[in-house]
Formats: sequence, C-alpha cells, structure tokens
Amino acid sequence: MRGPVDVLLTLAARTTSHSSTLTPDQLSSSINSANLNATSAPFYPSPWMNGQGEWSAAYAKAKDFVSQLTLLEKVNLTTGVGWEGEQCVGQAGSIPRLGLRSMCMQDAPVGVRSTDYNSVFSSGQTVAATFDRGLFYARGHAMGAEHKAKGVTVQLGPVAGPLGRAPEGGRNWEGFSPDPYLTGVAIAETIKGTQDAGVIACAKHYIGNEQEHFRQVPEAIGYGYDIDEALSSNIDDVTMHELYLWPFADAVRAGLGSIMCSYNQVNNSYACQNSKLLNNLLKDELGFQGFVMSDWQAQHTGAASAVAGLDMSMPGDTLFNSGISYWGANLTLAVLNGTVPEYRLDDMALRIMSAYFKVGLTLDEPPINFDSWTLDTYGPLHASVGSNVQQVNWHVDVRGDHGALIRNIGARATVLLKNVNNTLPLSRPKFVAVIGEDAGPNLQGPNGCADRGCDDGTLGMAWGSGSANFPYLVTPDSALQAQALADGTRYESILDNYATPQIKALVSQTDATTIVFVNADSGEGFVNVDGNEGDRQNLTLWHSGDELVKNVSKLCSNTIVVIHSTGPTILTGWHDSPNITAILWAGVPGQESGNSITDILYGKVNPAARTPFTWGPTRESYGTDILYTPNNGRDAPQDNFSEGVFIDYRNFDRQNITPIYEFGYGLSYTTFSYSNLTITNAHAGHYTPTTGMTEQASTFGNHSTNLNDYLFPKNLTRIEQYIYPYLSSTDGRAASHDPSYGQPASKFLPDNAISDSPQPKLAASGAPGGNPQLWDVMYTVTATITNTGARNGEEVPQLYISLGGPNDPKHILRGFERLSIDTGKTATFTADLLRRDLSNWDPVKQDWAITSYPKTVYVGSSSRNLPLARTLE
Repeated sequence: MRGPVDVLLTLAARTTSHSSTLTPDQLSSSINSANLNATSAPFYPSPWMNGQGEWSAAYAKAKDFVSQLTLLEKVNLTTGVGWEGEQCVGQAGSIPRLGLRSMCMQDAPVGVRSTDYNSVFSSGQTVAATFDRGLFYARGHAMGAEHKAKGVTVQLGPVAGPLGRAPEGGRNWEGFSPDPYLTGVAIAETIKGTQDAGVIACAKHYIGNEQEHFRQVPEAIGYGYDIDEALSSNIDDVTMHELYLWPFADAVRAGLGSIMCSYNQVNNSYACQNSKLLNNLLKDELGFQGFVMSDWQAQHTGAASAVAGLDMSMPGDTLFNSGISYWGANLTLAVLNGTVPEYRLDDMALRIMSAYFKVGLTLDEPPINFDSWTLDTYGPLHASVGSNVQQVNWHVDVRGDHGALIRNIGARATVLLKNVNNTLPLSRPKFVAVIGEDAGPNLQGPNGCADRGCDDGTLGMAWGSGSANFPYLVTPDSALQAQALADGTRYESILDNYATPQIKALVSQTDATTIVFVNADSGEGFVNVDGNEGDRQNLTLWHSGDELVKNVSKLCSNTIVVIHSTGPTILTGWHDSPNITAILWAGVPGQESGNSITDILYGKVNPAARTPFTWGPTRESYGTDILYTPNNGRDAPQDNFSEGVFIDYRNFDRQNITPIYEFGYGLSYTTFSYSNLTITNAHAGHYTPTTGMTEQASTFGNHSTNLNDYLFPKNLTRIEQYIYPYLSSTDGRAASHDPSYGQPASKFLPDNAISDSPQPKLAASGAPGGNPQLWDVMYTVTATITNTGARNGEEVPQLYISLGGPNDPKHILRGFERLSIDTGKTATFTADLLRRDLSNWDPVKQDWAITSYPKTVYVGSSSRNLPLARTLE
C-alpha cells in the first residue's frame, strides 16, 4: 500500500498495450508462466457523461442539483467518511444544506450484511442454476426491497467478477457462472429487480478478480507472503471483450447505477486507476453513465485515480482508521491547483446523483435504521472512535414473505445429476437414514462464526463480506424429519462424519433409504478456514466427505448424495457406483435450505435446474487453477490468462475431455423430446461503426482559489479519523502531506489526462452497452419441446452457436428459456440471436465483426446434448 506522499503524484497506468488475438500455440502455453510483462495502455481524458437514453430524466435532475453545489460539497459527495465512520460499511459525505443525507453503501450478494431481521437468499451461483429470468429478477427485487427498507442507498452487488475462471476461486459462489452469457442475463435481470426496488445496484468486482490469493498486499503479507504489489491478471484484448467484459456490458445496458473496481491489477495497472479499463472500456466503449466506486482500500492514488475514471472513494481513508484520504481535502486541493480539472469533479458528482435519481431516490430519504458495527440498540454513531453514543439500531423487520421465494429458488436451483431407476422422488419411504454434518446445525448457531467463517453444520451460506446474518436456518435434518413424521416414516440421523461405527450400524439395516449430505466451502480472502485462504485448496469434499460417501454406499444399496458447495467437486471414484442411486447439487441455498431440498427429494417440485459449471473428472481437466505461490519475486505475481476464452466447458470441448456432468446438464422426474428447429432471418441490415465527436466537457459554477475559504470551519467539532473535504492549513504542502505539492499536472499525468475538448467517438460505442446495433435481432430461433413423461415438469432448452473460427470455442451458449410443460403437452422454445451473439472482437479495428466462417445453431438440453442443429444462411 502506498503512503500519503503519493496522494497526488502516482501515475495511473503504464504506457503500452497488450491486446492481440491469441494463436493456437499461445492458447496451449503454460497457464501461469511468470513475467508476461503485460501492460495497460493509457486512455484519457475520462469521458464525461451525457445522460443519453433512459438516463436523460435523471441526468437533468442531477445537473440541476450539482449546479447548486460548492466545491467542498462536490468533494464530500465523492469521498467516503472513513472505515467505521458511520453506520454503514461505507458512507459518502452528506450535503445537509440541500437535504441530502449521507449515502449508505452496504454489502449484499445474499442479503443485508451486519444487521438483523433480514433474509438470507440463495447465492448467485445457486440461482444461476435455475436458468430462470423471472427468478433472477424476483430475487434482485426482493433483496433490493430489504436494502431499501433498511435505509441503504447502494447495494454492493450483484457479482460478475469473479466470473469463475478457476473452479477453486473463493468467491465464485457470489457470482453466477463461468459462462459469460448466463452471467450476463443473470446480472442484468438482478440489476433491474434491485433498482426497480429503489436502491442503486453496484456490479462488482470490475475486473479480472478471479482469485483471492494476492489480491491485496496487506492481506498477503498477513499470510506470510513477501510481495510489494497485488496480483496482476494479464488478459488480452479479445479475451477481455469476449469473456470477462461481456456480462458487464449486459449490466450497463440494464441501466446499472454503479460499478466497483477491484483490488487486483489488470495488465500490471491497478484496476481502480486503470484508465484502459475505466475510461476506455467502461465509460467510453460501453457508455456507462453511472459511477465507479473503489473496493474498500483498492484506491492507491489521488489525482491519478480521479483522471483515470474513479468517481467515489470507499471507504474514504487510505488505510482503515488512518484519518488520511487520497481524496477528501486532497481532492479539494487537487481541483484548486488544477491537478484535477473541475469538469472531472463535476462529472463524478453528476454520475453519482444521476444514479441516485434514476432509481427514484429523493432528497427526503428516511434515515438509516441499522448499524454495521453492533446489533445493540444503542452504540456510538462513529464506531471508529466510540463517539456520539445514541440509538443506532431500530431492528426493523424487512423480510416480508421472502422466505417463500427463497424456498422456491432453492428447490428450483437444485440440480438432479443422477437418478437410477426413478429412485427419486421419494414417496413415503419405510425408513430414512440421514448421514453427515452437512445435514445438521452449527452447534454455535447459524451465525456462530463471524462472517460465516467456518464450515460447521449445513452449508447455507459461504464466508466473507458477501455474507449476512441468518434470521433462521432450516437444516435438511429438521425438514426431512418433519416430512418423515408426516408420512409415518421411521427416521434417524447421524450428524457426525466420523461416527463410523454408528453410521455403519445404521445404514446397513434392511429397507434403509440413506441420504448423505456433504459439502465444500470457500469465501473471501480475509478469512482462512482450515487452510483455505479464501480460495479452495482442492476440489475434494470437506470433512472427509468423499470417504463418507464411499463408506456409506458400500453398505447401502440405495444411497442418495446431496452436495452443498460453492462450485464443482471431483466425483471421480464414487459417482458411478451402482449403490449410489441419486446425486443432487443444491448449491448454497440460503435460509430455507432444508425445506428446499425436501421439496425436491419428495417431488413437491420437479427438478429442472441445470449445472452452471462443468463437473470435471480431475482438477487438471479444467485447464485453469489458482496461483497459490508468488511467481515474480517481491513484485506483483503474474497470473497469465493464457487459456484465453477457453474456460469451463469451452476448455473441455477444446481438449476433448469427457466431463462427469457437462455445463447445462440436469435431469427431471419426467422426460422431454426436441423437434422442429426453425430459424427466421430478421434482416437486420449492415453494421455501422459509431463516428463523430463528443461535446466539450461542461462545468458548473466558479469557485474561489483562496485556500482560506476551504479551511475547517471553526464552528464544527472535528471527529477523529473522520474524512472531511476541508483543509487543515492554508499551506497546500502541509495540508496535502505531499512534499511535491504544487507540481503542474503535466509533470506526472499522461498526455490528454485533463483535456476538456471534444473527443472522437469509438466505433463500438454509442449507447449504454455499446453500439446499439450490437443489440439488433439477426435471427429468431424456435424449437418444439414435448413432455413425453408421466409427470408435469419444467425443461430448460438451450441454444448454442458455433462461430466457426479456428480460435473459437466449439460452441457457446447464446440463449435459454425455462418452460413449464404438462405431461403430453408441447411448448415452443424461442430465442433471439443478436448481432453481438454472432460477433467476434476484432483487436485491429477495435470493434465487433461477424466473421465469414460458417455459423451453426444448436438446440438441446445441455452443452453436450444438442439434438437439433442447422447452419445459418
């Protein structure tokens, strides 16, 4: 972490680019060979928003508001008040003169963090398995409603980074899927739901944040690693566009209000001061109209990060509780001395307030009614220093009827991987034996481990800042026992994986239907659970789960296995045992876990979920892994994404590796047939790259350059460690803690960094999400799906496209739909193929293009069961 001397002077980006199409030889090179020396091209100035499209009304309101602000008020709006400065995990300064209370940023991938009377939802990865757009939206809306009712302004989610490059990645469960199309649909629908509920969604972590190891230097040093800089994710231009940036484009098009830049470096430039990522790709090419906030302590510079595209500093201090900020007073000084142009500060404020007004927030929002630092009713308003003791928690119950939704998602997200001779669904079995710690409770309670940083009892939620407090947790043991009592079934459970004699005695008994619950956990890097520093150390089941399954299945000929996990595990060695009659993946299902799995096991819900990732036969079969050991001396570890776009099923197809269960696979209690593939040409016309120039940047009002006008007010009581926009001295050097204060921007900022002149428009730009023609419908694909079985059910037909080029995957997902079809009935699957879906990124033209290679459409029930195919005209 850099010190305050670098507040104004650190350069944001390197000076050359690394953006070229990968050749087959490059694709087969070593995944993590060190010292690629990737660099990130500078891109300046930072684009100013223009309120285009659906942003126009909010932009007009924001423009009116920002035009009334003083310089100090604008700075206050962009800078966090410091770690533990107020009630939320992050808060920006208020503008009481105009009625704007402090904006509250709160963690939220599965629920409102650090409070009570909130719900805990299924993880993003789990809901992705539903392949259900309606559930994506409903979950987003319900989470948004709970945050809104707690007084949250910005909900820190959903997640598309990590995408899930390596299956061991600790935070993959917070995201959706390693397939960019599925993640793109899921994040877009989640954002729409969240923002329709009246809070700003914050997509994170942008970008290349694919592992926990070495993401932050202080964290890595705490684990005993000797490095001076955070890991660099080295990603070429094509891979960036076709894989990692893809879902963020969906997010921007969905009207996303904010984005969180990540801790890691990308091509050896920190993500929160990487002008290529923020100015070029996000704000210019994708036309992002919202604001970029830093991850907590991911900001490393002051002026450099400002001109590189950062709009809000979180939590505001350079180091937690340091009382020193790269922005705050230093941003005030930077504008006064011309290091940061006034239009850049105005643009920051416009972006923040436009997002604020866009979701319906007003200047009369109710107060924040919870406190992140205590569940007590009374406590210090400023927890960092223990001052201003008052009521900080009102214990508002925001759950509504969301438990029913969570139960439904958990069931409809459960993937039936194996079901021999219709073992499932169960129907009043004579004797049920439930085995495994994962079926039972944490003996310290569902919230007994801080940030859920343990793996005790059933896995209803993984660990880290993406966690929340359970209001309750229905365990599989309690729900299955209740079902057994209602059925008159004999029921016994053993909730200790190592109670071998007792387990053997129970499951060996006649008529036993044995259900074994096992899990594999992971989480954020600041927590180490059993040697797993966020990322999983391996892909085996925890607590000797694989041995438990093997031992039980040797003794019981009707063994059902339920897996709760944050990603795939290696099933080789037992999945094909004839005594294992059924296997289910139930993900990380949230508070209704036991009820959800019971609904599936007993057929109250007919499974139709699809695995959102591939289950490989070995760890090596994935072709990617975590970088566990620094490989560049004390310099930034180099994580080279040399596999390009070939992750998950794309790699299995390319390497001709047979997975145990392929991406998109899932069984039902009924059967379906596919027929009548039709493709209709929409005659969308030719693609026209965007041309022309932007308008000149505008500023709002003049400000005094007299430093006396910005001194800390004499009538205001200073709170220790709190971040203010005021100066402590009229001596700029003393106020900034920067011995080089006063150097002109030209001495240390890249060319064009502070220009306000009109800029050329990028060919791939033009609207939120990119060139609007990328979203033109090129073809409409339909197919007939028939329920040929004896039960009503749901089916998820999937559309894949082969782009045909030598460096393209065999086929990639480009459409899906979850259909409800009664027995003997048919339904029509419909999917539109957009221009974007058929295009490749051209790194020379810096635009999307449809190649001349033949394109083939496939429709089927998984990535490897595609009975319908047709070549596009």
